[in-house]
Amino acid sequence: MNIRPFAIADQDAVIQIWQACGLVTSWNDPEKDIARKVKVNPELFLVAERDGLVIGTIMGGYDGHRGWINYLAVTPDAQGHKIGEQLIKITEQKLLALGCPKVNLQIRSTNTQMIEYYRKLGYLEDHAVGMGKRLIPDNNLNP
Repeated sequence: MNIRPFAIADQDAVIQIWQACGLVTSWNDPEKDIARKVKVNPELFLVAERDGLVIGTIMGGYDGHRGWINYLAVTPDAQGHKIGEQLIKITEQKLLALGCPKVNLQIRSTNTQMIEYYRKLGYLEDHAVGMGKRLIPDNNLNP
């Protein structure tokens, strides 16, 4: 397996993985999310590939105060082989090299399986309320 930066040629495979893992919502256009990401910290957008096929993704970010992890996903048939953990570890190392003191992520409160997964990796609940405000609507569904 090889972990490397995202390339535009990976876009369709990445979106398929996100869809298979239930990460695509009606209010986020994955193509727009990718287009935005490649403009900011593109070196933190990684894919895992095996035998020339993309099997995992992670989108990291750093704003100078906090790091973020988004879109961690591994194809269902490749789950259980620590690919997600490797993607997280490499992203954490890249963030640390940038001087990032803390990394955050958001998980839907109903996704108890992923909450437990991240706990096992040392992530704790901050007991903060995540809030958002859409500045650019991706479509007419705008939570």
